[in-house]
Amino acid sequence: MSLTLGNPAPDFSTLDQHGVETKLSAFRGEKNVVLLFYPFAFSGICTGELCAIRDDLSAFQNDDVQLLAISSDPMFAQRAFAEQEGYKFPVLTDFWPHGAIAKSYGVFDEARGCAVRGTFVIDKAGILRWQIVNGLGDARNLVEYKAALAAI
Repeated sequence: MSLTLGNPAPDFSTLDQHGVETKLSAFRGEKNVVLLFYPFAFSGICTGELCAIRDDLSAFQNDDVQLLAISSDPMFAQRAFAEQEGYKFPVLTDFWPHGAIAKSYGVFDEARGCAVRGTFVIDKAGILRWQIVNGLGDARNLVEYKAALAAI
């Protein structure tokens, strides 16, 4: 299932790596959101991608944009991953019901039990403005994300 650009993004509520509830709708009227699904904490490509974002964080998280990274790993794994790598952005859990948020965005791989590399840019009104889905082994092109954010 793919989502339709120009339609509202599916809302969700889940916990970040510190156990703090995070709702997509809490950013409405405040910030654009980059919602970044990744397969597994501590895996090579995922770590590389999130570290590249960490090292250029102001492009993805600032006064106008909030980055939300999410995988189906449990909260405590997310905390260890974020602390080990020095992530200064929310790392959300989609652990239970397992993959429910990824399923609502059409990026859950049932056979592997994880999200594929889906990225969604949601504007301040909660409307989906840009999306791309990469396969499990296909790293993201962060330049494309910056262009999508600049277009909002």
